[in-house]
Amino acid sequence: MIKKHLKSIYSLAFLTFLSLLVSGQNKTIAELENELKELDSKKEIILNKLENEKLKQLRTDLKSYGLPKLAKEEELIEHSAMSLVYSEEHEQAKWVAHIITKDIINGKQGRSNDFRPDSLVKTGSAVEKDYFLKYLEEDSTYTYDGFGYDRGHLAPSADFRWSKKALSESYFYSNMSPQLPDFNREKWADLEALLRGYIYNHPETQLYVTTGPILKVGLNKIERGVNKVSIPEEFFKVIIDLKNKKGIGFLMPNKNLHYPISSYAKTIDEIEELTGLDFFHKVENNLENELESKFDLNAWVPEKNASDVSPISPVKLPRDHFNTVQAKIYMDGKDEISVCGKIVSTKVTRNGHIFMNVDKSYPNQLFTVVVWKKNIPNFSYDIIDKWENQQVCVKGKVVEFGGTPTMIIDKEEFIEEYED
Repeated sequence: MIKKHLKSIYSLAFLTFLSLLVSGQNKTIAELENELKELDSKKEIILNKLENEKLKQLRTDLKSYGLPKLAKEEELIEHSAMSLVYSEEHEQAKWVAHIITKDIINGKQGRSNDFRPDSLVKTGSAVEKDYFLKYLEEDSTYTYDGFGYDRGHLAPSADFRWSKKALSESYFYSNMSPQLPDFNREKWADLEALLRGYIYNHPETQLYVTTGPILKVGLNKIERGVNKVSIPEEFFKVIIDLKNKKGIGFLMPNKNLHYPISSYAKTIDEIEELTGLDFFHKVENNLENELESKFDLNAWVPEKNASDVSPISPVKLPRDHFNTVQAKIYMDGKDEISVCGKIVSTKVTRNGHIFMNVDKSYPNQLFTVVVWKKNIPNFSYDIIDKWENQQVCVKGKVVEFGGTPTMIIDKEEFIEEYED
């Protein structure tokens, strides 16, 4: 009987011990979870402080080197990571300056799409009704009546994806300009991505970028908009890398573009002459002159092969002759046309066929000339030896081959030298 009671007592004691042990473990887990919460809270505070310090440094750097010279009547509008001068006459920025840093590499902020007026523009910035109208339906959804233009960012939001605050401010209407959708979403976006790609490849530096529309008297307006925003015909970007002493400019028409980005490259001096702006005027004079008077395209456009060239200007070509960009329009058409350009790379396949890329090398070729192996004897000369690095015109039908406009020729009379 005593043994039975002792057994019960031991059992109860053991259960009590287990209960206390589990309770102690739960308490330890709870304490650790609280410590993690405290650490997360501290981490958030430190990250916010770090972001604010980075934004402060950017504003300092921008003032030190990145701002164009202000005219007497102009007022500088400063946000967390971008500065601008607003044109009341055209209801958009005359220019927007910002810096692209290595922080974009690990930036995780997504598009905020919080478009809103810029309260720092004393005369009032553009607003939503300058770009489209929207109507609330009975089912609580909206229908939209667009005016045909995107709200095109001048300083792109993706350049600020490391800072929630800076990214949000990029959606001020002072940073918007009317851009045709095919322009904004294609070549303009490609140019923006190109500059971010530069930072991916050069994380040791930062880029000073100034972007703007070419504003002038007589521009068309968005007449249905409340403020009658001007519609630019062209946009510019000028960029310098102070650490590596490089500079370049780009000038792009506000339309659907087909030429490679390299075709729109300019010196910063050329953009200054066109706009009347004095960019990067605080950079030391000799260095400023060096950065603005020339550019190395290969340093900025990595997909460009050293042998690549810009397509021949259409105005230089004879009647019924087309350049390599225009060739795409005639792809799979019925008519024979003449396409002119420079053969910049060649290849003989394992099967003995000859491929010649015109103006841009593989894998970025704009136009390819093909001679099948069976037709090579029809030529009285070595095809590659004669035509590589030469300007030519080829005649025939343009077909699609692997997504590239291609012309297949079978006799030497279908290819001839082209002279400017």
